[in-house]
Amino acid sequence: MKSLLATTAAALCLAAATFASAETTLILGEAGPNRGARAAALQSFADDVTARTNGEVKIDIQWGGALFKANAAAQSIADGVADLGTVIAVYFPQEMLSYSFADLPMRNADAWVGMRATDELMRTSDAITASLADQNLVYLGTFTTSAVNIACKDAAIRSVEDISGLKIRGVGAYGDTFRDFGANMVAMPIYDAYQGLDTGLLDCSQGYSYAVTALKQQEVMTSYTLLNWGQVGALGIFMNKDAHDALDAETQSALSEAGIAMADELGELITAANDAAVQTMQEAGIEVIDLPAEERDKLVQKGQQYVDEWVERANASGLDGVSLLEQYRALLEKYAGERDSQGYPWARS
Repeated sequence: MKSLLATTAAALCLAAATFASAETTLILGEAGPNRGARAAALQSFADDVTARTNGEVKIDIQWGGALFKANAAAQSIADGVADLGTVIAVYFPQEMLSYSFADLPMRNADAWVGMRATDELMRTSDAITASLADQNLVYLGTFTTSAVNIACKDAAIRSVEDISGLKIRGVGAYGDTFRDFGANMVAMPIYDAYQGLDTGLLDCSQGYSYAVTALKQQEVMTSYTLLNWGQVGALGIFMNKDAHDALDAETQSALSEAGIAMADELGELITAANDAAVQTMQEAGIEVIDLPAEERDKLVQKGQQYVDEWVERANASGLDGVSLLEQYRALLEKYAGERDSQGYPWARS
């Protein structure tokens, strides 16, 4: 597809002389549907940009993969198929290596803490900025799927020993860790997990609380274990660097500030959605299990090999993997401390 930059660059350059002197419309590609907490947060980002630019910059969101599918997002944005869009790092293991630290199976179960820590590192690391610039991309804001938990039918995970022999749908390093504890892994999209649990193809399915009820999995499960472990957080909004550089500084600032605020918006939405989902499960008679801390620590320890692998890959690509992880852990502690001392932003007076 011909780059949109070819038709918009001239107009953007003219607008750069003053703060959006004429109305500018930016096209945003999103592979997912216009529903759910993340979609609401994305729409809030678009509305926030318009508000911060006094109505001069509007974002036209093309939902449901109308412009590109999730596995083509990074290159499509870099090529100018859209001015900006959502990128899921797992589909781009090499290109998004500098972002995928947010997917690592570390102790990082709080959605808001994880997003704010990820967001700050993505904005402040010169190495990450340079890596993205080499791909003609600029980072704007981050999402999260929230904490990884596990739903089961006719089984219950109360310790890591209970994992052995179970047929589990799992993905990423979390799924790899389940396998290391003896699970029989089943390749299956989360959208098919209902049928998998119902028919016995699965004993358990890795997922997220809000997704369980959104997909009505509470109808076919008997237990749900809160792992208190980590989350999948390497999915966010990126912009074509050429289009970004053609905007004036005030518009660039508005995009950045809206991206930061988006983490607070999604944090509130997804925390409420997860709490409501757990309540729905309990009301349906499902046993909700809090995995003991000593068992959770075994998951973290076993998953460390995948963290170490990420460091090796980062180092091989020219990044300082150890330094980036140290910065990330420090930021997780920073925002956990802010949460503990001040509460979540949406709950502050």
